[in-house]
Amino acid sequence: MSEAVIIDLRSDTVTRPDEGMYQAIIDARVGDDVYGEDPTVNQLEAVAAQMLGKQAGLFVSSATQANLAAMLVHNARGEEILLGEQYHIFSSEAGGTSALGGIVLHPLATDERGGLSLPQVLAAIKEDDPHLPITRTLSLENTVSGRVQDPQQHRELAEAVRAQGMKVHLDGARLMNAAVALGKPAAEIVDPFDSVMLCLSKGLGAPVGAMLCGNYDFIKSARRLRKQLGGGMRQAGVIAACGLYVLEHNIERLAEDHETARQLAEGIISIEGLAVRHHTNMVFIEPDENDIEPLRLHLQDRQILIGEQKPPIRMVTHLDIDSAAIDRAVTAIHSFYR
Repeated sequence: MSEAVIIDLRSDTVTRPDEGMYQAIIDARVGDDVYGEDPTVNQLEAVAAQMLGKQAGLFVSSATQANLAAMLVHNARGEEILLGEQYHIFSSEAGGTSALGGIVLHPLATDERGGLSLPQVLAAIKEDDPHLPITRTLSLENTVSGRVQDPQQHRELAEAVRAQGMKVHLDGARLMNAAVALGKPAAEIVDPFDSVMLCLSKGLGAPVGAMLCGNYDFIKSARRLRKQLGGGMRQAGVIAACGLYVLEHNIERLAEDHETARQLAEGIISIEGLAVRHHTNMVFIEPDENDIEPLRLHLQDRQILIGEQKPPIRMVTHLDIDSAAIDRAVTAIHSFYR
């Protein structure tokens, strides 16, 4: 890899289309998707639904829009969602569920793996009291900051809250990373959920878009909400073609991202005073507070970009990062600490 190439470890959202994806865009058959007439969008929705073991799918502009639509379908104004305090719907979606849906978010403390316990969730379900919101939905996530969640634990949570009359949603932005790490079909992992979101524009590598899947009635309602949210797209086949391309070509290759993340973590774990953690395609480092900005600038000068979070700082591998790029990053980090 040329030294002129920037190594971008900020996120797996920075990936760029390859020649095969560009060709898929060129070859895409299109129509008006709001009228249901775009054949490429229709194909993507059918493929994704089958892959996730659900009756139907909906192509939307982003994972955030998919989560928002799901929450608006499952919950009326004033009703409540239980979810983890570090889950994306609560922490990183600008409060859209509450601002636009009038829905109460009840964040619960997550354990060291990013999970929630059954007693914790059951204790948070509100009794039938006019002073309290109705607890309507449990929203879970997989992966959580790269950490794979236990499908059996998710199944137990889903069955328990469904017995209380609740719905269960999965934010599966990086679901396929979990599926590859576990060696399980995605449909098996998401089987207990009423709805599931899969992001196409993270590690899978599409430039835009996400899938929302569930039963026919759920998707019918979500389609109306997509329109209300300004997400009705016309000749969307040109971007849906990218989604089809990544579902066909880029799922199994996520194992390569997990391997380059492992290579990065093992390459810097010996640095004294630098805590390092690795989960799937993410590496987290905790430099001394006084080293954060100098380290970032040191790497930037060497054309290596890392996140701007305070410790822990996240570094994410993806399809634009190969083993040689990791070697460069490891060398650059070591050079800072010499």
